Amino acid sequence: MKQVNCATYEGLDAKVVQVESTLTKGLPSFSIVGMASTAITEAKERVKSALLSNEFSFPPKRITINLAPSDVAKNGSQFDLSMALMIALDSLEDDLSEWFVFGELGLDGAVKENMQLYPLLLSLANQNSISKAIVPHESLEKLCKIPNIEFYGVKTLQEAIDLLKNPQSLAPSQTQSNLNYPFYEINEEKYFYMKEYPEDFLDVKGQEIAKRAAIIAAAGFHNILFEGSPGCGKSMIAKRLRFILPAMKNSEVLDVAKLDALDFREPAFRPQRTFRSPHHTSTLASVFGGGSYKAQIGEVGLAHKGILFFDELPHFGKNILEALREPMQDNRIRISRVNAKIEYPADFLFIGAMNPCPCGNLLDQYKECRCSELEIKKYKNRLSDPFLDRVDLCVVMQNAAAADKASMSSKEMHKMVLEAHIFGKGRGQESFNAKLSDADIEKYCVLDAEAEGVLDMAIHKFSLSFRSIKKVQKVARTIADLDASETIRKKHILEALSYRRR
Repeated sequence: MKQVNCATYEGLDAKVVQVESTLTKGLPSFSIVGMASTAITEAKERVKSALLSNEFSFPPKRITINLAPSDVAKNGSQFDLSMALMIALDSLEDDLSEWFVFGELGLDGAVKENMQLYPLLLSLANQNSISKAIVPHESLEKLCKIPNIEFYGVKTLQEAIDLLKNPQSLAPSQTQSNLNYPFYEINEEKYFYMKEYPEDFLDVKGQEIAKRAAIIAAAGFHNILFEGSPGCGKSMIAKRLRFILPAMKNSEVLDVAKLDALDFREPAFRPQRTFRSPHHTSTLASVFGGGSYKAQIGEVGLAHKGILFFDELPHFGKNILEALREPMQDNRIRISRVNAKIEYPADFLFIGAMNPCPCGNLLDQYKECRCSELEIKKYKNRLSDPFLDRVDLCVVMQNAAAADKASMSSKEMHKMVLEAHIFGKGRGQESFNAKLSDADIEKYCVLDAEAEGVLDMAIHKFSLSFRSIKKVQKVARTIADLDASETIRKKHILEALSYRRR
């Protein structure tokens, strides 16, 4: 019996699959066992044609391919090459169990690229389950971004056969994990960022409070809610906030590239965080993921390490808004289905934008609001207190005036965010301020005597919940970082309290 390794998805993570083969006496046949999907069973014809095109003659035996473990459902065309090699190299005495083999076969024996290879191999690398792999040659450029794996690129089935017969005949491709972007180094870890701002904050006139809140949200990864009349700049700020977010480690860039591949997009390998903005008519499954047969990733998961933007927030379904509370709090999402139960990371910055009333004119200085008190109350009641309690910053925006000027560019704001990020990392802090645990809050959110007095007064005056108190401390920590202050002072607490929901 011969064996090589391949992989399939189990939820969002890769599961190692042993591809085993036996050629036994009996009526000539070719069967694949081990909970293989239709895409894999159809591979029999591709494998046959590819082998015959390379002058291989099938022995008059019973060929059985087993995909182990047999209790895991397998899917994908990446098994083609491994199955063909198991048949072609049946007489080879060498042990092949250390090899991973991936690739789709053409009828002529060409090894083709598969879009799902990158997230599969990245997941295997994160699990330390793989050391060397045979992959399609055309996939090498992006696969070589993954560290600690020796990749052998092949263009045809015959090249793969020759490689396994003589492993020294082909040198592995060199890992190219270094990113050609500006970076700074903290504790021997490089953090990469971009200096391009396709959408600049110079386009936003006035709205100084909202722009200050955007800097705080970006620096600490704090959830933020903009409320204001139509056209005051809520969406403009939200879309520009993406370009001033903190720098990214190489592992984070690879994670974002993995999400691109899962979303059927070509991975860009740029230190730029994702921006997901589902429409308010989106279904629960499209936002959170799901499916009756296989649990697919949704918008919340695809926003990992980036921004999740809900425009027209109250118009989203009540079930969506209430289900969003869990990932906003725990930074993870769990999907339970009959056929699949998975959990995946959802560490995102949430941005919400809403009008003050159904007609949008409640805060307008020149237009009259057409809504009744009942309609306004019903509109605002779509957002529950537990949901709003998970929002760190709430900003009420006024209409822009003709005299308003542009104040700060995205470049200047990004510099402030990066400096705050460096300052926070310098004290040994791993996560963003918004994601600090209770133990980390005690360690890093140190208040001076005046600040403690102000916070105690606010707790009694505003009846702040335990979660709200922690939110205020974390926002104040970010404001202190922007001031390069080791301790949280009175002015930092006061500014943090000013962003609490009234």
